[in-house]
This record gives sequence, C-alpha cells and structure tokens, in this order.
Amino acid sequence: MKNGFFLTCLIVSISVFSVSLPHVYATERKGLSNEQTIYVPAYSHIYSGNRERPFLLTITLSIRNIDPEHQIKITKVDYYETQGKLLRKYVTTPVLLNPLESLRYVVPEKDKSGGSGANFIVEWKSDKYLNTPIVEAIMISTKGQQGVSFTSRGKPIISRHE
Repeated sequence: MKNGFFLTCLIVSISVFSVSLPHVYATERKGLSNEQTIYVPAYSHIYSGNRERPFLLTITLSIRNIDPEHQIKITKVDYYETQGKLLRKYVTTPVLLNPLESLRYVVPEKDKSGGSGANFIVEWKSDKYLNTPIVEAIMISTKGQQGVSFTSRGKPIISRHE
C-alpha cells in the first residue's frame, strides 16, 4: 500500500511539474529586450610602423534592426574621442527603424579627432520585447597598395529585459 501511495504521489508531482514547466520556459525571453544603451569601440586611426605613424580610417557605424516584425526607436547616437569627450551628437530627434531596416553614420577618414580610442554610445527603445539590434563599427582605408578594414561589435552596457 505504501508503494502504491508513493508511486501515485510521484506521478502527480511529475504531472504538476510537467504542466507548469512549459509556462516557465514560455515566459522566458532570452536575448530579447525593449531598451538598451550600447557601447561601440571605433578607431579614427590605428598606428603602423616603428615610429607609430597614424593610419587614418573611415568609420561607418551600422545599426541594424534584426527583428522581422517590430520597429525600434533610436534615441541617441553620440561619438566620443579617446579621453571620453563628446565630439558629436548624430541624433537630435528620435529615428524610427523599421523591421530589418539599417542606418549608418559615417566619420570621414580625414576626421582624426576621435583617435585610436574613439567610441559611440547608441541608445534604442521599443514598446515590445524584441530581438536586439546589431550595432557595429566598420573601419576601412587604403593607401597605395595597402588596405585595412575591420569591424568592432557593440556591447550592451545597460539593458532592460523582461
């Protein structure tokens, strides 16, 4: 009788756990957010040679809304120099970015004010929890037969998750 009672309790416990388990996982939203502040490393120049000669680069900041259903609102795109001084505010009024749409902001090669430690701060918001955008800097330049190009991916420093 004790074994039957134990078996019944075990089956009821597993059933209750199994029924509640999908609900736990269904409400989890790993990787989804509705608001972020993103730090993006960038380089207006890098150094080459023994004498540390600067190699100037064009920077393209790319913001990609990878959510296929929902738009996001870009509320800040600020460009900073190596010592952390704000150089330029690219967004003065919020910009709506539709599903799968991309934005770009360019710092010309001749603008070396950002230095080798330049960076962007990007802020975005949404009314819905969604796939977080891809934000990256692409640096490129050519001189004679030498070409340099590389990317730097943004890192969320403040996020709001459900």
